[in-house]
Amino acid sequence: VQLQASGGGLVQPGGSLRLSCAASLAYYPIGWFRQPPGKEREGVSCISFTDGTTHYSDSVTGRFTISKHKSRSTVYLEMTGLQPEDTAVYYCAAAIPSLLPGCSISPHDYDTWGQGTQVTVSS
Repeated sequence: VQLQASGGGLVQPGGSLRLSCAASLAYYPIGWFRQPPGKEREGVSCISFTDGTTHYSDSVTGRFTISKHKSRSTVYLEMTGLQPEDTAVYYCAAAIPSLLPGCSISPHDYDTWGQGTQVTVSS
């Protein structure tokens, strides 16, 4: 599977962005991760390909929403109430379905990564 993340950009605090992750194949658990400047990559959200179960990190719960297109090959991350601490390169990743029946926000559970898209929150 190949992944392409897009939708990043510069936004003011309190603003919104929608990221897209286009996958060459459907039916893979997809996770969104981010790497702030000078910090390690961290999990943001994920969605299961089976029943659509989702998980969020504490830092984005209530502000970010993950969803998938009905074709299941594109996953979106709707981000609202963005703050400067959300500034990071955002990546989407896919896991091997047989190894991850649900989904996870641990980067170690994912095998294939997209190229990343920059999100900058600044006034």
